[in-house]
Amino acid sequence: QVHLVESGGGLVQPGGSLSLSCAASGSIFRIYNMEWYRQAPGKQRELVAIIARIGSTDYADSAKGRFTISRDNAKNTVYLQMNSLKHEAPAVYLCNVDIKTIAGRRFVSWGRGTQVTVSS
Repeated sequence: QVHLVESGGGLVQPGGSLSLSCAASGSIFRIYNMEWYRQAPGKQRELVAIIARIGSTDYADSAKGRFTISRDNAKNTVYLQMNSLKHEAPAVYLCNVDIKTIAGRRFVSWGRGTQVTVSS
């Protein structure tokens, strides 16, 4: 059993910053890619950033230069530092984690998300 818990969302003014985190817990042997997605109401879920176990990263064009994804493998946690946030529709940010359990099962797990609202 693996659980993901996101935190750090909230209301922020345009130009402000937020720091999200997603902690995985349970019978974890290893975590591979860790990703952040965002989903606005009525829209498809879209990839924001991805970080491999070795630390290589990639970003959606909309996030490049403003967001930074990082991870702490010892804590099974992925972070998303969001700067220069733009006014846009509220969205839920979700983490997605590729996990191998102690029992040898490998699967992708989603968190429930944390709400981010950028508004003045």
